[in-house]
Amino acid sequence: MNDATAPDPSRTSHYVTDALYARVIAEFTDWQRDEAIIADLPIRDHARQIIEREARMLDGHDHERWLAMFAPECIYWVPSTPERGDPRREISMMFDDRRRMEDRIFRLRTGYAWSQAPRSRTIRLVTNVEVFATERPDTRMVRSNFLISEFWGDETRILTGWAGHRLTHSDGRWLIEAKQINLIDADQCLRNMSIIL
Repeated sequence: MNDATAPDPSRTSHYVTDALYARVIAEFTDWQRDEAIIADLPIRDHARQIIEREARMLDGHDHERWLAMFAPECIYWVPSTPERGDPRREISMMFDDRRRMEDRIFRLRTGYAWSQAPRSRTIRLVTNVEVFATERPDTRMVRSNFLISEFWGDETRILTGWAGHRLTHSDGRWLIEAKQINLIDADQCLRNMSIIL
């Protein structure tokens, strides 16, 4: 299939198949093993810079540049259970492909996303960044802890947890292929999650 007839991931969810679900579950299971930790400081520092840049893009509401950090076929997953489980069988707060991520950004830009009127102000703290090797030299897993302070209306709330990023090297740069957000209170009653975590 040439590029002219290739499906556009921003217009269709062609790559969200049962095989993709199985692959995402496998990739986010049993990857945090001590023997897979990458100790090389330049590699760790570069991964940390990617995660910190992503936090800056989100806090600055620079959603287009945030989306540009992702691979064309990507997944953004926020499980609603601490065990994470299987998004085919369990409710997720979000399980977005690229098309759905672009929909979210478009809606935020319109000014008619009432859950973001006024727009939330956020500050993200990212820490404890670890990088793990995978079976492929062009793919790495990154684990980081986060704390998001969100001010909206007259309320401030704190969202805490850890994130898993699957990074893949393409065209000379590292892109986020999949992101999993694991809130420590994911199974509790949380106010509408109207910000991108």
